[in-house]
Amino acid sequence: MTRTVEETELKKSYRKVAMQFHPDRNPGDKEAEDKFKEAAEAYEILSDPDKRARYDRMGHAGVDANYGGGYGQNMNMDDIFANFGNIFEDSPFGSFFGGSSRSQSSGQRGTNLRVKIKMSLEEIATGIKKKIRVNKQITCHTCGGNGAKDRSSVKNCTKCNGAGHVREIRNTFLGQMQTTSTCSACHGSGKTVTANCPTCKGDGRISGEDTLEFEIPAGVADGMQLSLSGKGNVGAKNGAPGDLIITIEEIPHEHLERDGVNLLYDLNINIADAAVGQTIEVPTIDGRARIKIPPGTQSGKIFRLKSKGLPALQSYGKGDQLVQVNVWTPQKLNDDEKQLLEKLRQMPNFNPDPGKQEKGFFQRMKEMFNN
Repeated sequence: MTRTVEETELKKSYRKVAMQFHPDRNPGDKEAEDKFKEAAEAYEILSDPDKRARYDRMGHAGVDANYGGGYGQNMNMDDIFANFGNIFEDSPFGSFFGGSSRSQSSGQRGTNLRVKIKMSLEEIATGIKKKIRVNKQITCHTCGGNGAKDRSSVKNCTKCNGAGHVREIRNTFLGQMQTTSTCSACHGSGKTVTANCPTCKGDGRISGEDTLEFEIPAGVADGMQLSLSGKGNVGAKNGAPGDLIITIEEIPHEHLERDGVNLLYDLNINIADAAVGQTIEVPTIDGRARIKIPPGTQSGKIFRLKSKGLPALQSYGKGDQLVQVNVWTPQKLNDDEKQLLEKLRQMPNFNPDPGKQEKGFFQRMKEMFNN
């Protein structure tokens, strides 16, 4: 990466290097982490015209803390993610980079907690409030989460002298640069514990039970996952808590079937209702509704009940309920029913061929007078 590269090419080059040595792609690789920091330091200098000019004139000395620069002087991994994450916003890797949020607390981040919530269509239509009790890692009540037996057991870290980070000079492709990294001895807390808490054995957390309250919005779907930040297991030694991941399980409805925001209902009617018409009640998500079946309705006809469907998640408006008519044919008939249907079958208007149906009254009168 040269110092005369254009801004777009500079971003492109930085993205490439940052993705290669990103901590999430190289977990536990100290060398990759150092190269990731070096790339961020180089980008900070090259992307700032004033710092680039000072570096051209005086080298690394021109961008150290005495001149208001010095990336390694006052920033760590958290600062890199906070200040340069926007470089990836317009790239396909934006979610990858931005998703690597680093906890600001000194301890290890807690794990996520996962729960499955069953919801009926009625609950999905309105949204619900839930209160559940779960077994999870909670903060130790004896030590308050620091893992120490008492206050006298907490000392300043001897490796970083209580700073929580260490600095070192490294040779990079821009010359010598000072880098800052989290102290490996205290993991960034600046403190070490000489005697562990007897309750949590120095971990800072214990197994316990917690009550969680949350709201699930209307319009969610089966299999959808919702994330509540900070509601998961507590991290070790006052580490940030993980998240609560809620998975939605939709309970099948007795009568209705879901199709996105629309609801489907199969209405079975007999041949008499289809032929002469009828007003029939059908179930909906919020009660019952009456629909009018006009005379001569054919099987497969669909009626639309506006706004009787489900709300769209985080949007306005509701879907519809679609009612499909199915003309039901009886399968078991007694002798009287068979005779009655046989008489109907002989009548012209019960023939599905329009050419064989009985002519209308006025048509027959017209033909009579013409003759």
